[in-house]
Amino acid sequence: MIETKKILITGGTGSFGKKFVETVLKRNPEVPRLVVFSRDELKQYEMSQQFGMEKYSGLRYFIGDVRDRDRLMRAMEGIDVVVHAAALKQVPAAEYNPMEFIKTNVLGAENVIEAAIDCGVKQVVALSTDKACSPINLYGATKLCSDKLFIAANRIKGQHDIRFSVVRYGNVMGSRGSVIPFFMDRRKSGVLPITHEEMTRFNITLDEGVRLVLEALESGFGGEILVPKIPSYRITELAEAIGPNCERPVVGIRPGEKIHEEMISTADALTTVDCGSHYCILPPGAPGIWAHYEKLGAKPVPQGFCYNSGTNEQFLTVPEIRDLITGHLDPSFAV
Repeated sequence: MIETKKILITGGTGSFGKKFVETVLKRNPEVPRLVVFSRDELKQYEMSQQFGMEKYSGLRYFIGDVRDRDRLMRAMEGIDVVVHAAALKQVPAAEYNPMEFIKTNVLGAENVIEAAIDCGVKQVVALSTDKACSPINLYGATKLCSDKLFIAANRIKGQHDIRFSVVRYGNVMGSRGSVIPFFMDRRKSGVLPITHEEMTRFNITLDEGVRLVLEALESGFGGEILVPKIPSYRITELAEAIGPNCERPVVGIRPGEKIHEEMISTADALTTVDCGSHYCILPPGAPGIWAHYEKLGAKPVPQGFCYNSGTNEQFLTVPEIRDLITGHLDPSFAV
């Protein structure tokens, strides 16, 4: 069981990190060690007010940056499992500050890999994004590079007993900088700006994202990219759900933005299997992992398969979006 191991999470004070820590502590308040690694001391202080080391003896807060390999090495001493959630994420900011995103998302990923190998870590799961599939913006390109680094790490680990996997999913409902909190804030003004009337996005809750990462930690072979089966929403229906009486001017898409998002491209489909609740993109030329998933009953996806938010089989309705907001973001939400 993962919650009985010594765990470190990079980006531990972010939206995902806080939910991951909450979930692990609920499952095992006596977790031997749970290190929250992030660079923002204020967020660590605020998080410690909710999850204090006095109550949870295994919990630790480490200030550090994934750009700093020496600090990662110190933080990973004695750690069994690493969840890598640290990243710079804002698409427009990446277009304006490309090298900063490369330093964190690409070079930081390499630092995590090297530190994990050198410190004897047993398993690493890295978080990815739908924007890493067929990227058209700098952020997506850095996350694709990160994905490639983590998958390739399984081939450069030598004799070290360590597995690297990736979890790729879409927009996390309510995460910082995402459209739902933005719309909920802007509805007070009576105007919800729409970038493109045909725009769609995948949607996943924080709880679902944490469950997928835990599944990767508990059953991952190493070398796979896990992709959940999740619903999409249309941006116009999201606006209707949040502000039905608001004006909706079309303002145009932002630099580097797609109308629809992909998580599995037709090129990826050549090595993708359907595992029931999720898909797995497997590395080519690795018979061990293919045999592993074959034993689990996974089936190859059809030739030409593409997992796209615009052609997804499942779309959230306006009432379903409102129910999700009430259940996961704001219990008092009403229109």
